[in-house]
Amino acid sequence: MNFPPPAFEFRIVAPGDLAARLAQLPRPLVFTNGCFDILHRGHVTLLAQARALGKSMLVALNSDASVRRLGKGDERPVNTLADRLAVMAALDCVSLVTWFDEDTPLARILDCRPEVLVKGGDWPVEKIVGHVEVAGWGGKVVSIPFIHQTSTTALLDKIRRL
Repeated sequence: MNFPPPAFEFRIVAPGDLAARLAQLPRPLVFTNGCFDILHRGHVTLLAQARALGKSMLVALNSDASVRRLGKGDERPVNTLADRLAVMAALDCVSLVTWFDEDTPLARILDCRPEVLVKGGDWPVEKIVGHVEVAGWGGKVVSIPFIHQTSTTALLDKIRRL
């Protein structure tokens, strides 16, 4: 029996195809980014709260090489970019998901010109990459406080202790 690809796969967009796909989304657009290596409750809570700030949301993931350059450990990312893109795209709050290979998501932010730029509460607004640019075109930058004190690093440490 042949099954068509899951509908969420359509939400995964290569950086070069982003402009055409973004033109189809309602605004205001929310943008956030990260590794999202092992998705946990803290991630999905942040993503749902971020999405509530606009009509659609683009999530940009660090490529595998970009994650490795962040110094999170030799075994990171645990999940490949293709797997992380698929899991992210499957979330209802995510309109589109793309990636970046650079150390920061600034190129993707400039590509999509979001009205709202969001990061988690461990990022003060003035440290969020793109805050100057987004504020400069009249957008807002939001650091959402954590409700659930969870992290992928802590989760991996717990798994290693089992």
